[in-house]
Amino acid sequence: QVQLVESGGGLVQPGGSLRLSCAASGFTFDRNVIAWFRQAPGKEREGVSCIVGRDSSTYYADSVKGRFTISRDNAKNTVFLQMNSLKPEDTAVYYCATTFWRGRAEYGLGLSYENWGQGTQVTVSS
Repeated sequence: QVQLVESGGGLVQPGGSLRLSCAASGFTFDRNVIAWFRQAPGKEREGVSCIVGRDSSTYYADSVKGRFTISRDNAKNTVFLQMNSLKPEDTAVYYCATTFWRGRAEYGLGLSYENWGQGTQVTVSS
């Protein structure tokens, strides 16, 4: 049974940093991609970043490129999203998700994901 548990959200001032964690279990990471999505009130869900388990290749949405970094800890079966230089427009519920994928990371955010975590709230405000 696939399980994804996010943590690390909170309230931070503009320009600050947060690190989100996604603890994963129940699947073989090397066969999958893990992605971070976010959804702000009244807006559509947006793909943020993904990491392909096969080769740890990564991809970022333009809105977060250069500010966010996705990484993995194999020993802990955990994926992280380091978020720096946060802006008020980054405020959203952040979700991690996974699906089978061994292709290029640049296609990762466009896939159909069937396994999702419960989400963690990130609020950027002064």
